[in-house]
Amino acid sequence: MIDRARTLDAGDPLAQYRECFDVPEGVIYLDGNSLGCLPSATPPRLEQVVREEWGSDLIRSWNSAGWIDMPAKLGGKIAPLIGAQPHEVIVSDSVSVNLFKLISAALALRPGRKVVLSEPGNFPTDIYMIEGLEKQGLAEQRLVERGNLTGALDEDVALLLLTHAHYKTGELFDMAALTRAAHEAGALVLWDLSHSGGALPVDLNGCKADFAVGCGYKYLNGGPGAPAYAFIAQRHIADTQQPLSGWMGHAAPFAFDDDYRPAPGVERLLCGTPGILGLAALEVGVDLIAEIGVEKLYAKSQRLSEFFRQCLAEYGVELELVSPDDPATRGSQLSFRQDEAYAICQALIARGVIGDFRDPDILRFGFAPAYLRFEDMAEAARHLAEVLESGEWQCDEFRTRAAVT
Repeated sequence: MIDRARTLDAGDPLAQYRECFDVPEGVIYLDGNSLGCLPSATPPRLEQVVREEWGSDLIRSWNSAGWIDMPAKLGGKIAPLIGAQPHEVIVSDSVSVNLFKLISAALALRPGRKVVLSEPGNFPTDIYMIEGLEKQGLAEQRLVERGNLTGALDEDVALLLLTHAHYKTGELFDMAALTRAAHEAGALVLWDLSHSGGALPVDLNGCKADFAVGCGYKYLNGGPGAPAYAFIAQRHIADTQQPLSGWMGHAAPFAFDDDYRPAPGVERLLCGTPGILGLAALEVGVDLIAEIGVEKLYAKSQRLSEFFRQCLAEYGVELELVSPDDPATRGSQLSFRQDEAYAICQALIARGVIGDFRDPDILRFGFAPAYLRFEDMAEAARHLAEVLESGEWQCDEFRTRAAVT
């Protein structure tokens, strides 16, 4: 398997990009779907921001270094990765905060309707934000199994809120079909792209999506806690009123008016002062993913995941696959169900194979093809086979839950 993997690596057109990331020696990193690897260009860029822009130019850098324009500038760079126009995307806050803004905005655009429709098992923050608005009497949460979502779109539904690639299984929704169904029912649609943005092709405008949010620290390699991004379709920008009317979302923030007037464009989604260090780090990752190309990345991730499955089969590893069998219908990950998934994950991490666990029994591996090799797939499969055969996962140290799982 190693020889076959090395042959595949030798013919990999993306192999050169591994050098653009700081992948620790002896580590096979299969958790880029939770936190992407550090781009090699990020530390010197942050050094420049800290020592020159902040250290030397101080507050002048809001103008001289273009800090004030960074949320919109970076949003414009993310836009082509998700099928949007540059003026429809802004980088701001976190996914959770942006969800709150856009759910609220969608409800205001559909007066007389209060239902926000989603699925049970959606990423918790998506559901929690609906619950928060429900407790204020502004929304009504309705959770329906994914196979029945279309039938649940009635005249009470204001918004359909779904995650494009499911965080546990990687299963993809048909974005175009569900958006169309929601529109036919008079509802709006908000897509969470946290597990698909930068990992697989997304065409928000081609699907006529209304709103979207996405994460900066997974496949875009922006670093822990990197700022998120948000999308408003052009047709909705002028009518979108978000509830967090902070000064940076004002039409003229430095006029210091007592009365709030939203910015005319997508900048109205801004709230407080943007974090420049986070934006600078994220821009490095975005530029790198844009240079490689999402289509090429997704094609390689599909090949990596299928090769990993082949290696597992050759090692005789039998695990229940909960991700879709067809790579075209899943994101850049594979998830398996195993009662002892947490302990197995910890045993693998001790060997330098870093995947992750999702409660209660999901062993999850992410495939970030910019820095992963086919050789990594073969080696990871070997380690997993050895961990299962030896039973080393049964050690107490691997069974004790840490705060972050």
